[in-house]
Amino acid sequence: MSNLLSYAEDELNRIGMTEDSPDEMNRMMRKHILHMMQEFANEGHSGFSASYAISILTKLMDFKPLSPLTGDDDEWGDVREYGESPSWQNKRRSSVFKNADGSCYDIDGKVFWEWCMPYEEGEKPYKSYYTCQDSRVNITFPYTVPDKPIYEYRHSDATPQQPPQNENGFI
Repeated sequence: MSNLLSYAEDELNRIGMTEDSPDEMNRMMRKHILHMMQEFANEGHSGFSASYAISILTKLMDFKPLSPLTGDDDEWGDVREYGESPSWQNKRRSSVFKNADGSCYDIDGKVFWEWCMPYEEGEKPYKSYYTCQDSRVNITFPYTVPDKPIYEYRHSDATPQQPPQNENGFI
């Protein structure tokens, strides 16, 4: 058994994803994950080739493109509903859309956050993250999908309203 497989088994055990877990989903996922780890180990990668393969596999498994989006016609699928103006979704990155006027945007462009008061007495305030219509970021092509969105502080008007605050905490 490879070091990689032994390592994976130990880590899965630590989170309760054991062979004899009472949770059927945990047992099933353990089996699948260890199968994929064994297949990867069977390839005999060394340090460089392993990191290279992992980088590409991670992107593909997360439905992230390996090269910049081009905006060419073959990348788009029509997603308009009956009676709506034309709208297209990118086939290579599902978070990217095109309007009838040709303008394009990524709905995963921004994630907003604000401070929230804990429900339990004595717990520390925490950051609450959310997306909304304003999370869209206009894009042009070629477009390289960022590894992560822009995180931006924004005090929301959600109910219940949080106390006055700024990026550093409650005022």
